[in-house]
Amino acid sequence: MSDLVLFWHRSDLRISDSIGLAQAAATKVRVAGLFCFDRAILANESVAPARVAYLVGCLKSLAEDYRQAGSQLLFVEGDPVEKIPQLATTLKAKAVYWHLDVEPYSQTRDERVATALKQRQIAVHTNWDRLLHDPTEIRTGNQQPYTVYTPFWRNWIGRSKPAPVRVILPKSALTATELQDLQQVPTIDLPTATALGFTWDKPLTLEPSTSAAERELAAFCQRSIGEYDEQRNYPAIVGTSGLSAALKFGTIGIRTVWAATIAALNAASSDETRAGVTTWQQELAWREFYQQAMYHFPSLAQGAYREPFKHFPWQNDETQFQAWCEGKTGYPIVDAAMRQLNQTGWMHNRCRMIVASFLTKDLIINWQWGEKYFMQTLIDGDLSANNGGWQWSASSGMDPKPLRIFNPYTQAQKFDREGDYIRQWVPELKSINTKLILSGDILPLTRHQIGYPLPIVDHNVQQRLFKELYASVKGASQEAG
Repeated sequence: MSDLVLFWHRSDLRISDSIGLAQAAATKVRVAGLFCFDRAILANESVAPARVAYLVGCLKSLAEDYRQAGSQLLFVEGDPVEKIPQLATTLKAKAVYWHLDVEPYSQTRDERVATALKQRQIAVHTNWDRLLHDPTEIRTGNQQPYTVYTPFWRNWIGRSKPAPVRVILPKSALTATELQDLQQVPTIDLPTATALGFTWDKPLTLEPSTSAAERELAAFCQRSIGEYDEQRNYPAIVGTSGLSAALKFGTIGIRTVWAATIAALNAASSDETRAGVTTWQQELAWREFYQQAMYHFPSLAQGAYREPFKHFPWQNDETQFQAWCEGKTGYPIVDAAMRQLNQTGWMHNRCRMIVASFLTKDLIINWQWGEKYFMQTLIDGDLSANNGGWQWSASSGMDPKPLRIFNPYTQAQKFDREGDYIRQWVPELKSINTKLILSGDILPLTRHQIGYPLPIVDHNVQQRLFKELYASVKGASQEAG
């Protein structure tokens, strides 16, 4: 057996601040990186072209980082259960390292890969890396997983957080013989997104690299983290970190991100600034809350958490759903958000809540339709966060307030006061008076003249209907119980 170990990258596309890669490097043997283009994932109908384009860009940058470190990043395509043991055996690797994942598919796949490797006498080393606290660490007083965010946050923020991990890769280039042996697997060159079957010809919202993520984090901490509590809800303002895709793919380590928040807190000179930093820390905790929820309650990936919503009589009008997808509902803030999503692969978080509430509470369409569409379009689409957000908005998830309904006009008046966001993404409305845009009181004739649709539903009517439907299923659920 050679003096080589492999590190299997997945949602950790970096060589810095990596727990598993640091452990592999600490063995003082050669370390090569590995990425498998898993056809089971790529064939899933919920894969977004923007996300694949970002992934490929991240891998290109990661391969260069390995090259500069004197090593290689190897690529294979197919079933990881077959390809990874085959590659490890061919290279006579002593061990394969990787980071654990909360998603149901990933856990099942990883168990099968580990079994296949151990059958070939190849060691397996795994760690939690993408979270500050692994999903089993934060428990209630009864040692149960949390199902409500606020007590989870109180417990979570009271725990000490790990520092960034230093990684020093040894010079570990493969030998000529090993490179020759790789033809048996075979390895592949890094494919383009188009070669993988996905087309994304628009700019990416974030440059796909660790260095870009680190620059974005530094800029956010200098620019607006102290005002995050106030600015995060205004989509026309650059008031958020822009790091969601980087965190999804792990081009930046979560410990590095947390350390930056602590530095920002220490540098804060006012209560307002400290409040901004703390609010962003709470968003990082929401990310971990949804991750641990998916780990402990994998059925969330398949349906509602709350009993009344497991049999909710959704109306599921396909024509209305298509209008929602295309940003043609006649509700300006909803349409602006959906068009931003379709054109950029990203949507402001406040707007994600608005359009989700509109789909579920105004159109009375199953939240899973929206969840799937988001995964088909978002550059930062993550099962746990996306599912958690949709179930929160639909009132079907882990939320003590089951009937949260957003009025799209009120939301626009609060968070897009000058109509700048709406006008940016719905150019038909550029010449319309701001008050009319925000209230929706645009005359039918005017709408016709500028090519903007009438509202496809009446918010007040639909709100009453949703409440009636909810009352009926809640009553039925209580009687059954």
